[in-house]
Amino acid sequence: MKLFVGLGNPGKEYEQTRHNVGFMVIDELAKRWNISFQAAKFNGMIASKIISGEKVILCKPLTYMNLSGECVRPLMDYYRIDVNDVVVIYDDLDLPVGKIRLRMKGSAGGHNGIKSLIHHLGTQEFKRIRIGIGRPANGEKVIDYVLGRFCEEESGAIMEAILRSADACEKAVTAPFLQVMNEFNA
Repeated sequence: MKLFVGLGNPGKEYEQTRHNVGFMVIDELAKRWNISFQAAKFNGMIASKIISGEKVILCKPLTYMNLSGECVRPLMDYYRIDVNDVVVIYDDLDLPVGKIRLRMKGSAGGHNGIKSLIHHLGTQEFKRIRIGIGRPANGEKVIDYVLGRFCEEESGAIMEAILRSADACEKAVTAPFLQVMNEFNA
């Protein structure tokens, strides 16, 4: 069983914001696999399907970014999903807009959603797909930047990153994550 978790914030006001690129990847996967999200379970929107003989669960936590672990841990416990079968997709200020970076483990790097996951999972060793959103211009507050929408010049690069991240997730259903990393980190 594989669990793909996209981090973001629920609600119309947060749709298409930089902080919600994780949700955008999960929505792209749901579209590709023609599956719908069920009513909120475990404080998240959940969709599942058998893909290439493997049960795959998509999750968008509804706990707001800073409490993402409060959704993911109970979901993992209920389905008995090992941390090695979890991939988390989220925004990263330290990568240029549209750049993706896959990792097997790592620190939170100041990302509150990842801090929550590390706390609730009890480990930093879970797979991730980081999507670059760049840094705010001089003087702009980080919170305003991450909760803002992409400008027109960024939209092509971010859409490409969403599609490539979804491609990486699809590959990760059947291929070892190290192989996926080698292909998509190029």
